[in-house]
Amino acid sequence: MSLSRDLLEKDLYKVLGVPKDATEAEIKKAYRKLAREFHPDANKGDAKAEERFKEISEANDVLADPKRRKEYDEARALFGNGAFRPGPGAGGPGGFNFDLSDLFGGAPGGTGAGAGGFGGGLGDVFGGLFGRGGPGTRTQPRRGQDIESEVTLSFTEAVHGATVPLRMSSSAACKACSGTGDKNGTPRVCPTCVGTGQVSRGGGGGFSLTDPCVDCRGRGLIAQDPCEVCKGSGRATSSRTMQVRIPAGVADGQRIRLRGKGAPGERGGPNGDLYVLVNVDAHPVFGRKGDNLTITVPVTYPEAALGGEIKVPTLGGPPVTLKLPPGTPNGRTMRARGKGALRKDGTRGDLLVTVEVSVPKHLGEKAKETLEAFAEATAGEDPRAELFQAAKGA
Repeated sequence: MSLSRDLLEKDLYKVLGVPKDATEAEIKKAYRKLAREFHPDANKGDAKAEERFKEISEANDVLADPKRRKEYDEARALFGNGAFRPGPGAGGPGGFNFDLSDLFGGAPGGTGAGAGGFGGGLGDVFGGLFGRGGPGTRTQPRRGQDIESEVTLSFTEAVHGATVPLRMSSSAACKACSGTGDKNGTPRVCPTCVGTGQVSRGGGGGFSLTDPCVDCRGRGLIAQDPCEVCKGSGRATSSRTMQVRIPAGVADGQRIRLRGKGAPGERGGPNGDLYVLVNVDAHPVFGRKGDNLTITVPVTYPEAALGGEIKVPTLGGPPVTLKLPPGTPNGRTMRARGKGALRKDGTRGDLLVTVEVSVPKHLGEKAKETLEAFAEATAGEDPRAELFQAAKGA
């Protein structure tokens, strides 16, 4: 996997906040801490946090891979020693008058040690860094495309987790030609990029930049007799149904990443990732606030005034009994611990129970007489007195 010039100009150790001699464990720990802090799901709508998360992920992709980290360190060391920096009196507008091909692949018109004086060494190192190669270079593996899908869960499935079937269409190796793009399975090496899948262009200042070859679409191969199914691309649309496990506690609108579940790679390259957007249906009784579930429970006026015990339903479990203290006001919220949604650490949130005093629409004669007697007994109390006093003071 090649490293771009932009990547080499960044101090990836500084991005993760670790020293250059950091161990793999230290890098992993630093990445996890920063990823949790700046993850888009935790900073919705924050463009700066999203950009920071991308930088952190980019740095971890290089430093967590021993091979890529070694290449990065070697290249940075050479930059730091001034090997690519213009010196006083050097030619050209930027003071830089030699082509990197002198180091990376031999002088123009020649290859190997005979042309550039390097049969290995720097040529081998930087050939991997900048994705360059000479004639006969094996085409690089290609990572599969990422796939996006969408699933709708019931409220209960989202809280407890569920395994759901997802039917996906993605690019995969054409079965008719076994991914070669050629009807007879004998494609030829692309003469433009000589099988590398990339072509070089001048980037200014002596640098050579690489782009995918347009003639072979970056494959490094051209079909002599194009396959009728894939039209010589070697890729075709493939549909498949996959059972996907959605973790417990997923929220509405959350985007889940499943590594390696995307489109298959080419030439031994890794699979892409699958991103699943989760939609959650509303529940007729329960709501959700983070890891906590919510419910509104009606109580009678005597229960609220005198206190007592009430039973409250839970999601998928037996009811719980809560004790109402005497004089419980309308709208008061109580907590049933451990009856909420499942968290990542295996613990559960709580069930938040909001009391709503129920006023009867129709009263019998006896109930009406009792309430009238209660009104006479409490006639001296004005529940709105403080309200008027506060309004006057304001």
